[in-house]
Amino acid sequence: MAGSSESGSSPEEEMRMSFTNHTFIVPKKEINMFTDMAKWKRSQAYADYVGFIVALNESVKGKKLTCDYKTSKPVEKLTVLLNTLDRWIDETPPVDQPSRFGNKAYRTWYGKLEKEAENLLSTVIPKELRAAVPEVAVYLKESVGNPTRIDYGTGHEAAFAAFLCCLCKIGVLKVDDQLAIVFCIFDRYLQVMRKLQKTYRMEPAGSQGVWGLDDFQFLPFFWGSSQLIDHPTLTPVHFVDEKIVNEHHKEYMFLECIKFINEMKTGPFAEHSNQLWNISAVPAWSKVNQGLIRMYKADCLEKFPVIQHFKFGSLLTINAEGS
Repeated sequence: MAGSSESGSSPEEEMRMSFTNHTFIVPKKEINMFTDMAKWKRSQAYADYVGFIVALNESVKGKKLTCDYKTSKPVEKLTVLLNTLDRWIDETPPVDQPSRFGNKAYRTWYGKLEKEAENLLSTVIPKELRAAVPEVAVYLKESVGNPTRIDYGTGHEAAFAAFLCCLCKIGVLKVDDQLAIVFCIFDRYLQVMRKLQKTYRMEPAGSQGVWGLDDFQFLPFFWGSSQLIDHPTLTPVHFVDEKIVNEHHKEYMFLECIKFINEMKTGPFAEHSNQLWNISAVPAWSKVNQGLIRMYKADCLEKFPVIQHFKFGSLLTINAEGS
């Protein structure tokens, strides 16, 4: 059979089999002080995480959200999982409270996820890999915000990317799922996160205010700029035009993000989103894309306040790359 090894099993099956005797570890924090950041940047986890987001960036280049792509059974099951999280928001309305921000009903919603995360994930991860569930579930729970502070930021978004990376590492998601990972799973995740942010008036975690790219997200700008590379008519200057954003937001993740900002913020765009306003002056999407990966590393992956919360297990390990 084409693509099979001599033993008759596919490469994916062999990868899955290699986890049979693997010791999974419940992830924990390892970056406790600023000097630990060097350990993170040398780690296998850093190399794997950056490699993963860059591979997805390549896979979506020049493609619309509405393009045809394969949806495997695990992709469908992950969509059902995210639909469940969405339904729980409807079942957990905001409570009356004096404070406008950080509605305490979020803690009730989060409590459901904390209790059910492993059960939800057991519907996605096959029986022979059940031992991976407690490790992978940690990243899912970390990806939706903080129940103490009722905030959400790029560190939580990174936990969701780490969750997807782990599912790839254990062979649940495969190389030919790459488009679906961004256009189906990640896009659905964004919809749920925006609903959480609006419903419970979540605070931005570690926001740089007007000097940050966005209060809550970063990856959809990175991947979204890749989608627009070599677009025949849309250039970076067009994303500050609300009419064009409204026409094309269902096709491009970057424009979807801009539309959400326009809905949530008032006043001149140049004032409330200065970094994005500056980016609109860059002549080509390829330059925007290159600049955003540098910015993501500098503003998210190399910032101690963000990475101190990242957790490391056996799949995303703090051990030095190649060790």
